[in-house]
Amino acid sequence: MVGGEFDFTVADGNSFTSIGSRFGESPRILARDNGKQVTDRLQAGDTIHIDNRHIVPVEGSDLIEINLPQRMLFHFESGRLSGAYPVAIGQPGVQWRTPIGAFKVIQMREDPTWRVPASIQREEEEQGREVVDEVEPGPDNPLGKYWIGLSFPVIGIHGTNHPISVYSYRTHGCVRLHPDDIEALFNAVDLNDRGEIFYLPVMLARLDDGRIFLESERDIYRKGTGGIDAVRALAQAGRIDTLIDWFRAGEVVNDQEGIARDVTLRSERAGGTPADPIAATTSERARTVATRASRGLIAAALPPH
Repeated sequence: MVGGEFDFTVADGNSFTSIGSRFGESPRILARDNGKQVTDRLQAGDTIHIDNRHIVPVEGSDLIEINLPQRMLFHFESGRLSGAYPVAIGQPGVQWRTPIGAFKVIQMREDPTWRVPASIQREEEEQGREVVDEVEPGPDNPLGKYWIGLSFPVIGIHGTNHPISVYSYRTHGCVRLHPDDIEALFNAVDLNDRGEIFYLPVMLARLDDGRIFLESERDIYRKGTGGIDAVRALAQAGRIDTLIDWFRAGEVVNDQEGIARDVTLRSERAGGTPADPIAATTSERARTVATRASRGLIAAALPPH
């Protein structure tokens, strides 16, 4: 698992939307859990509690992995998780969905020029906006400072000149990162590195201390989640179905909050359980049971970034 629970001191100009986009938590959930409305104004110096725990969905080795419903990108180096970043992905409409499948890094560009695809030019024209063929590097370039081109046609991973748009479903298919995060990722990957884009709306993980976490995301592309039946199948595959509070699990599935929630039976929370076949070998690690149950994950837990 990545992320954590921690307190954040509000800076001047922060909002629930800007904080949520930076840390990978829904602004609505963030506001609700702090006893406020998402439209409430925040004051510099306010303290906001953040819970941005996420389950890392699939085992990786020197890979870039993106889970679309989760709006998270995970980077592995030498088989270990080295980065976890919130992202913006393609819009729900069929035309602009981010594709699913394996890819390879085919281009690395710093200070890229954005050559506007014809499809986006048509959209701009239909909406009565000024149409341009390309945008030079600089503050007006929506690609930001870094571009990682992928083997998918026209699709890449890039920064943004509009950071508040991260952790959303509003791109034209590309994967968009916060400026600080894309710089870190750009410096960590190389040409020909491989990756995969997944669509996993429901994930289940068991920590070595016996706690079990469930994360349920919105089915933004309407591919189906399987609901609580899918969670039961994952739990049975991992031999942890008797350790789960199924009433709480049902709430998590229905709420689709996009946060990893503890669904351990109360008796199990009190004392933990011995390691079973799906547990990892280090107390700071978790094994994930994803929809590809045969590809469980062992990944070091990262602090909130």
